[in-house]
Amino acid sequence: MEKQSFKRKTIGQILVQQGSLNPDQIPYLVEKRNASTKRFGEVCVGDGLITEENLARALAEQFGLDYVDARGVRLNESLLATLPPDAIYRYQFVPLEEEDGTLVVLIADPTDVLKLDELELLLDRPFIVKLATETAIATILKKGEATSRVLKEVSEDFMLQLVKENEKGEEILSMEKISADTSPIIKLVNSTVMDALTRRASDIHIETALEGVIIKYRIDGVLYRATEPLDIHFQAPIISRLKVMSELDISERRIPQDGRFKVRLNDKAIDFRVSIMPSAFGEDAVIRILDKESIASDLKGLTLETLGMHPREMKRLRRKIREPYGMVLVTGPTGSGKTTTLYAALTEIHTGEEKIITIEDPVEYVLRGIVQIPVNEKKGLTFARGLRSILRHDPDKIMVGEIRDPETAQIAVQSALTGHLVFTTVHANNAFDVLGRFIHMGIDPYNFVSCLNCVMAQRLVRKACPHCKYPVEHSDSVLIESGLDPEECRDVTFYESRGCEECNGTGYRGRSAIIELLDLNDQMRELIMAKAPAAQLKAAARESGTVFLRESAIEKVFAGETTLREINRVTFVE
Repeated sequence: MEKQSFKRKTIGQILVQQGSLNPDQIPYLVEKRNASTKRFGEVCVGDGLITEENLARALAEQFGLDYVDARGVRLNESLLATLPPDAIYRYQFVPLEEEDGTLVVLIADPTDVLKLDELELLLDRPFIVKLATETAIATILKKGEATSRVLKEVSEDFMLQLVKENEKGEEILSMEKISADTSPIIKLVNSTVMDALTRRASDIHIETALEGVIIKYRIDGVLYRATEPLDIHFQAPIISRLKVMSELDISERRIPQDGRFKVRLNDKAIDFRVSIMPSAFGEDAVIRILDKESIASDLKGLTLETLGMHPREMKRLRRKIREPYGMVLVTGPTGSGKTTTLYAALTEIHTGEEKIITIEDPVEYVLRGIVQIPVNEKKGLTFARGLRSILRHDPDKIMVGEIRDPETAQIAVQSALTGHLVFTTVHANNAFDVLGRFIHMGIDPYNFVSCLNCVMAQRLVRKACPHCKYPVEHSDSVLIESGLDPEECRDVTFYESRGCEECNGTGYRGRSAIIELLDLNDQMRELIMAKAPAAQLKAAARESGTVFLRESAIEKVFAGETTLREINRVTFVE
């Protein structure tokens, strides 16, 4: 009997048939593929000739598989519970559904036969493969609750077994490593960090109380409990592990300690700052996550528009940041987005024709084409000392991360008076408190108001989750308590949110800036020099176009972006 030869079509032929590629492009692409380690499809996507979806559809045709548009697909929690907790991350697949004992899974690469064989052994049941794009699968896995399930499982079966380590350099973190680590303490710390990154947390709090060790995340500025309390006996090993990672003194338990460590996750470096503090029950820790790259991806490029500012304030601020010299001052409490606003301002004015230098503690986000200097107190590089050196480095524009002391304030004011444009932040409650703060630092009021272009007070309000927000009616008493006139609010639609999978049950997703911008015009300068009362300053500011923080927040409520409850948390009725 004559053997039938079966020859599979090439990806190139299928893409040409689909109309995604021109036959004339094939020789060039083959040549380029031969000169690199990439596959033909990857070269086409890399050159922007086809989309990821075109490639996935072509692969599906080549291997006789179904293609699934996975946008909007969510992880099936009941199916997930039947799989090992880290499996979907290790093999990058999504369990879609189960039909008569056969599992349907989504994968991106049908050519990786070895991985499919391993997956078959792991699942220990028949399965059908369907194709989706790599990006779609990564998005589903990122949104899923699997990392928190790993954390839950790790914290449930806890045994005390601390492995002492003295490694230096970077911690490599991945789901495979978490599942492979033998020490439960290392597993717990790693899976906590992984879960916090998945949930977009900015800080991890490890607190010790009577009921045990409690892990919390700060997401969009608010703390949420991550796990049930762990046994109090695990407090010392967890803190010791964090000290080892941050190269701190394990034997010292009576004084506060600060350190940092770096984690590499999917070819992305993430910095963590660790603060250890003695408490009544031992020691507590707070880990600040400085994910420099996620700022850029979340904001899709750092500009003033992406911060959610009102166009009115944006227009006024843009005018001030483009002035040739003077000082632009941003104020607000810790975590109110001051530094991000200044980054956005620097990105907007950076043309490459001027030298821009920043001094920060720490450098939170790397800006292209801008010289950024991290403060190093241990080595004697303070804000004041660094700022002096910057002035000898021929800058046009300078950003000082924070003014903390009279010396830094004095140099910053002098720099603004001598032809530099200085961007800086200071801790104060509103735009008017800043004036008193600088005078209290011993700065000459005349010099200060002369150099000042504008003062901007900023807060961040959480945005109501678009997937689960719903309209509500507030009673007149609630509106009056919030400083609103019930009659004026009759036609306004207010919102609340239930909490859903998209927002991790919080009801909010992402944050938006509310701004109070005080323009320093001649009238304002004269009033400040004459030590006019605050009420008179506010009246003059209102006349010159300043919208106060509370008013800015109410505008966002009226626009349906946030809730009355949220703005009452962030601002108060004047």
